Amino acid sequence: MRKRILLLEDEQAIADTLLYALRSEGFDLRHLRLASEALDAFREQPPDLAILDVGVPDGSGFDVCRAIRKTSETPIVFLTARHEEIDRVLGLELGADDYVVKPFSPREVCARVRAILRRSAPLPQAAAPTASTPGPLLQLDEAAQRIRCGDDWLALTRYEFQLLATLLRRPERIFSRVELMDLVWGDALDTSDRTVDAHVKLLRAKLRARGVQGELIQTHRNMGYSIRVAD
Repeated sequence: MRKRILLLEDEQAIADTLLYALRSEGFDLRHLRLASEALDAFREQPPDLAILDVGVPDGSGFDVCRAIRKTSETPIVFLTARHEEIDRVLGLELGADDYVVKPFSPREVCARVRAILRRSAPLPQAAAPTASTPGPLLQLDEAAQRIRCGDDWLALTRYEFQLLATLLRRPERIFSRVELMDLVWGDALDTSDRTVDAHVKLLRAKLRARGVQGELIQTHRNMGYSIRVAD
């Protein structure tokens, strides 16, 4: 079955470029120009992924993302001319899976969409993790790029997975923010330690929502972060 993508973009030239590229890759696209239309379309038929322009005539892609995240973990990619760090951090804190800054390569957008959809695809219930750390609480499946918490898989964005997986591979080892930026965000431009802190905050919230007690991800003042072995 073809994957459905909702595209919110008010600039027709940019929309046409993306529509052509993504449809050529076999995706089913629905293009809308207003935030209100995008939310109505999402409620009517939730897509497999949403690409949201931050600046649209009747609002913001950030507002659409907030509304979606109240009820859904559908993958979201922000598409915007903004490049300031605060905008990127805000988008990621709202739960976006990726952030593409204009001008962009349509081929790169297609590659990112495919990668996100692979990570978000459900795994068979019988699938067993290939690696497990630490203890029975969190289980890292390297092959499928998934992390299990208890009986369920965590819903993680691209960078959330990479950050948590990095910590899980070396439990109790303290990673500095600089190391984490290099290991996790090596392909991202203009990343700062605030990005690391924002993602740690998001991961902690997701772990608490799954019933994890205490701070599994430990903060070491002026040093960095580590993950403790479950008791």
